[in-house]
Amino acid sequence: METKKNLQSAIEQTIAVIEDESDILELVLLHLRKHNFKVREFYDISSFYRYLNTELPDLIILDLMLPDADGMEVCKNLKKDDNFKHIPIIILTARSDEMEKVLGLELGADDYVTKPFSPRELVARVKAVLRRERKEEQPSIIIFGNILKIDLKKFEVFVDNVKVDLTPSEFKILTLLLKRKGWVYSREAILDELGSSEKGVLDRTVDVHIKNLREKLGPAGNFIKNVRGVGYKITED
Repeated sequence: METKKNLQSAIEQTIAVIEDESDILELVLLHLRKHNFKVREFYDISSFYRYLNTELPDLIILDLMLPDADGMEVCKNLKKDDNFKHIPIIILTARSDEMEKVLGLELGADDYVTKPFSPRELVARVKAVLRRERKEEQPSIIIFGNILKIDLKKFEVFVDNVKVDLTPSEFKILTLLLKRKGWVYSREAILDELGSSEKGVLDRTVDVHIKNLREKLGPAGNFIKNVRGVGYKITED
């Protein structure tokens, strides 16, 4: 049975790590996962860009020396793109030159860690950047379409001021869709958000959850749209 602690995964952070050195990558992954972050790892920028087509991380750890791209250019391009500029970036590199650090920060990076580094320090910096982002983010109460209200702290949902009882999985899905309004989430991304207990089930499971969620939300259920062959999104259109 899921508790409020489990429900917190509805808003837990996902960290994307782009690093081509396998030993460093494994070290970073190990320590981030120890602190209950969800992690997506990439050895090159091409695979990372493919990932961005279906999912958005809460923070990016970006190595500057990649086999198929210049990390500085990647940082600059992400910060210029309206779809991605809100995602904080921590640059991870062997370069220790002060001007390189200044340039990275001027291009929009939120922090800069030089190799060799302390994994504990890196995790602390990740947490600090995410704390700053949360302070600037939307409040714990989300109002959508004038009739749908979600209280992220109390895990409560209201439609036209009437409380709606959702299962933990339904709440997670609704919260995920609201993370990026209008963004299409694949069934795979939704299953991943539901956690390891949901792994290995058919895509049909997502469709059933969405069907039940729409029914419970009544008129607000119309905000959840199916994008044929891709997944689901939430929009007022």
